[in-house]
Amino acid sequence: MYLFFVEPQQIGETSAFICGADVNHIKNVLRMRIGERIRISNGQDACYNCTITGISDERVEVSLDEFDPVGTELPAKIYLYQALPKGDKMEFIIQKNVELGIAGIVPVATGRAVVKLDAKKADAKVKRWQAIAESAAKQSKRTVVPDIYHVMSFKEAVDHAAKNCGLLLFPYENAEGIKAAKGLIDSIRPGMNVAVFIGPEGGFESSEVEYALQSGFKTLTLGRRILRTETAGMMLMSVIMFNLESGEF
Repeated sequence: MYLFFVEPQQIGETSAFICGADVNHIKNVLRMRIGERIRISNGQDACYNCTITGISDERVEVSLDEFDPVGTELPAKIYLYQALPKGDKMEFIIQKNVELGIAGIVPVATGRAVVKLDAKKADAKVKRWQAIAESAAKQSKRTVVPDIYHVMSFKEAVDHAAKNCGLLLFPYENAEGIKAAKGLIDSIRPGMNVAVFIGPEGGFESSEVEYALQSGFKTLTLGRRILRTETAGMMLMSVIMFNLESGEF
């Protein structure tokens, strides 16, 4: 079933409605009809299986047939702190990590990052990135649209992660062997908030690594090969997702 996001006030006790750009998509692109089934979510904590009961130019009305208490979210919240990459790689990173279940993404301006954004450009980028996150959430039938945060400096990002997450992971080429990494990943439990810090193409500066370690981050290896910045986060997120959804705690 196709999934659409609505505001909480658009959901009543037995019915709901969809408005905005999704109406045209449902009516003229998907060419859906009364009686067809869709899913809606308030983007936070409620997801429903629904039946279309009415279609007009302004809104699509649905009946709330079944509440989905489980949804499609991971039992732990994983936050990606991603150093700004070159070109349009950030769009790819956001799209794929949202599909894998990321809870939120923080763009980070590191010392060796090639990309430098002023405040105006950063705001425009974040707006576009948020739209990409919403599109990916719809495609992957997420219950929640992950937040794309404003661009932070390295120190701001480390401090933010240390304040909001209980486990702080710092993939690093000089970290211990894969068994130690497996132990850290196996320690992730339902209900936890986890930060994953991914560096830029040029790697972290030594002062950045030192500050992260002083702030409570734990280094881990991602294997014997050096991964690109757009690959590293997805690789780790895939392993965490598989571990959490296997339910073997």
